[in-house]
Amino acid sequence: MQLSEQELLRRNKLQELRNLGIDPYPAAEYEVSHSSKQIKTLFEQNPDNEALKSVSVAGRLMNVRIQGSASFADLQDSEGKIQIYLRRDDICPTENKTLYNTVFKKLLDYGDFIGVKGFVFRTKMGEISIHVKELTLLAKSLKPLPVVKTDEKGNTYDAVTDPEFRYRQRYVDLVVNPHVKEVFIKRTKIYQTIREYLNSFGYLEVETPILQPIPGGASARPFITHHNALDIPLYLRIANELYLKRLIVGGFEGVYEFAKDFRNEGMDRMHNPEFTVLELYVAYKDYIWMAKFTENLFEKLALTLYGTTQIQVGDKIIDFKAPFRRLTMYEAIKEYTGIDISAMEEAELRNVCQQLHIEVNESMGKGKLIDALFGEKCEPHLIQPTFILDYPVEMSPLTKKHRSKQGLTERFELIVNGKEVCNAYSELNDPLEQRERFEEQLKLQQRGDDEAMYIDYDFLRALEYGMPPTSGIGFGMDRITMLFTNSPSIQDVLFFPQMRPEKQAPTAPTEDYIAIGVREELIPILQKMGFTTIEELKKANPNKLLNDISGMRKKMKLHEVKAPTKEEIESWLK
Repeated sequence: MQLSEQELLRRNKLQELRNLGIDPYPAAEYEVSHSSKQIKTLFEQNPDNEALKSVSVAGRLMNVRIQGSASFADLQDSEGKIQIYLRRDDICPTENKTLYNTVFKKLLDYGDFIGVKGFVFRTKMGEISIHVKELTLLAKSLKPLPVVKTDEKGNTYDAVTDPEFRYRQRYVDLVVNPHVKEVFIKRTKIYQTIREYLNSFGYLEVETPILQPIPGGASARPFITHHNALDIPLYLRIANELYLKRLIVGGFEGVYEFAKDFRNEGMDRMHNPEFTVLELYVAYKDYIWMAKFTENLFEKLALTLYGTTQIQVGDKIIDFKAPFRRLTMYEAIKEYTGIDISAMEEAELRNVCQQLHIEVNESMGKGKLIDALFGEKCEPHLIQPTFILDYPVEMSPLTKKHRSKQGLTERFELIVNGKEVCNAYSELNDPLEQRERFEEQLKLQQRGDDEAMYIDYDFLRALEYGMPPTSGIGFGMDRITMLFTNSPSIQDVLFFPQMRPEKQAPTAPTEDYIAIGVREELIPILQKMGFTTIEELKKANPNKLLNDISGMRKKMKLHEVKAPTKEEIESWLK
């Protein structure tokens, strides 16, 4: 493992702390009395509050300003930052000043976890601060955090904005970009609000299997695994719909689940292979009722989070005041393309898609052609909340046929800011018709559509016992969070989004260096200089390499390592 200069220095400091008898990773509980935010709030309310005369706070040491025998620093905890003030004679009341002169000034670093005890006061500059009487090291940080600078007005400079770094090392992102925490706090509030809303109707939160013998309930490519004991293939669920409907068969009137689903498909700013869906099923309801229920839920979300139905999303203001606009699928396509496709069959639809330069292939049936047409030409224009109603039968294998419109189903999707956020049906509960729909999907599989639905015979058996009229809906929780936190990418609302494997620079093993005559103690110096492979080392100029090794040796404070001679270096490069 190649270490940076800072990492080497911190490891040296770690050893020096241990040499002083200080445990850099103590096991004992450190009792915290207040958060930084609580201290500031209490002090503003009453500077003479008795509770502020003795406080105990813990967090990361940030932005140290040493001023001789006294210093200022910032301590960052889970709720913000507070300034701390340390005087040598306060934290070192005896003749031994090691804790201040050596530990605090020389061995502690930006990012270390510390605990402080003292009293709260306001500085001459007007900043609420803690006058430290006791200092305890709680955890030594061995990797330096990126330094983000903030001026007196709160303006940030050198912010960490690289998405690759932020998503891959979210733990660092949360420390150096405190506003990122607010996204995830708001995500939790969204879940709490929805859960409270559903519970107020008496609906039951349940759990259903993630490992499934049939990847049912949606059209998607599944992840496949193998159960060794049973010697059978299993699938990570692509949807929990069919299990929840089994519970309606079993007699529950309303059930819901916040489910982790998995789809073995592409990744982009709107899609992650692992994502969260809320599915709700309510007996004796239909999709008309569910649309009203949904718009009321979204209005409640906006009011709970922001106190208004109008929220900022990118450069747009989106209004979640109910009722939302309603358009049928065919009306939307006609409005945005000028073409009436309501009476078209597959061949005509394929021609229309090709005329509009929409990419299609022979495996796509009528439903997928309509879906491609709508997705390309209509969806991006639907910014304000809009229900798209009455989907063709071919697009909706689990949906009840429309009560009055031939060839259509009782289904809606809610589109907001050009993206689907939920999908709802009057659920198909005729077991014979459901079997026919599954068989149609099987034909699509045989044509090469690897996202067509599988036949779930156990679900068909459940339907044969009878399922009452039911409406169901699936909410994309990640997309809802994106909307309500004004986040442009799904990666911004997932703590740890799926990433491509991290590229590792090739590094030759120690044996390869030793094989050409390099002494083992010189290898870290060469690697620090960037010679991570023998091929790179062989290209070096011996005179320059001699000087550079000498300089790096001093920089890394490896004075005990004997410098190589020019002849020694030349022997490496042969």
